[in-house]
Amino acid sequence: MSDRVLRIREALAEGLDTDDIAIRDDSHLHRGHEGAKTGLGHFHVTIRSPRFTGTSPIERHRLVYEALGSLMQTDIHAVQIRALAPEE
Repeated sequence: MSDRVLRIREALAEGLDTDDIAIRDDSHLHRGHEGAKTGLGHFHVTIRSPRFTGTSPIERHRLVYEALGSLMQTDIHAVQIRALAPEE
């Protein structure tokens, strides 16, 4: 697992109080893409958290971006998010 994936996992686990996280680094699929030239990565995240219970998809995405914090400027160019409540 790459250092970036570990940093993303730690930020999400801490910020959203969960250990049920799957992260896939899709950066290799974006070689030559304008955004990839910066060296930042493309990721797919599936996360299940009680914090998502009763929230809309937009609110869930905001919570994920909030948890990722500065990683959005230092490590992540794009992130595809699948955010689930425990009962989903």
